[in-house]
Amino acid sequence: MNVKNNYLDKINFDNLPKHIAIIMDGNGRWAEKRFLPRTSGHKEGVKRVMDTVEECGNLGIKYLTLYAFSTENWSRPKKEIDYLMKLLVKFIKNKLEEIHKNNVKLNILGDLNRFDKNIIKEVEYAVELTKNNSKLILNIALNYGGRDEIVRATKRICNDIINNNISIEEINEEYFKRYLYTENQSDPDIVIRTSGEKRLSNFLNYQIAYSEFFFLDINWPDFHKNSLHKVIFDYQQRNRRFGNI
Repeated sequence: MNVKNNYLDKINFDNLPKHIAIIMDGNGRWAEKRFLPRTSGHKEGVKRVMDTVEECGNLGIKYLTLYAFSTENWSRPKKEIDYLMKLLVKFIKNKLEEIHKNNVKLNILGDLNRFDKNIIKEVEYAVELTKNNSKLILNIALNYGGRDEIVRATKRICNDIINNNISIEEINEEYFKRYLYTENQSDPDIVIRTSGEKRLSNFLNYQIAYSEFFFLDINWPDFHKNSLHKVIFDYQQRNRRFGNI
């Protein structure tokens, strides 16, 4: 039996999630199991990124958020960080034309200021080139932390209050969202984490209050289209009550 087609055929296309967020974990473990350097896992993981972007576009998903590099990842060995940065630049240079052609809009979550100027230049060019695309919004979380995002939003709100741009009475949950990196986007319906780890690692802390979580016992390089189809199918079997009965 073809598992891929089996789950794809079961998906209800009238009940698709609008926003899928993924913690792409397990590249290093995937490589170590095969007695390969960790960099080989990251290289293979990039292939899954393009597969997932393409399939989300094909399915009609509106937003896809990928946790690529966290504020905590700077504590990793410099050699590995340098390789990840090279992979990022290579990914943009090699895949940007395809992303743009497929009407995908690239959006960055996180503070780019810590990156080298050449990386910032490549990322900003990609964002500018794709800014009018509308088929799929691809959020890449780079130097991102959920707590950092909330602190940043709070500072921006305080600044607007000080400058009399808004009043305290205007601020509520929906208004607060305007100050997040994901402003004007719907909150994630689904959060996926690969590698078997069952934690969120400072990812979209504000936005995932009512998301459905899927912790998969596979490493990110093993996350193929059929894995995505199964998650969407399982999501459609759940009853999302949002606090109601």
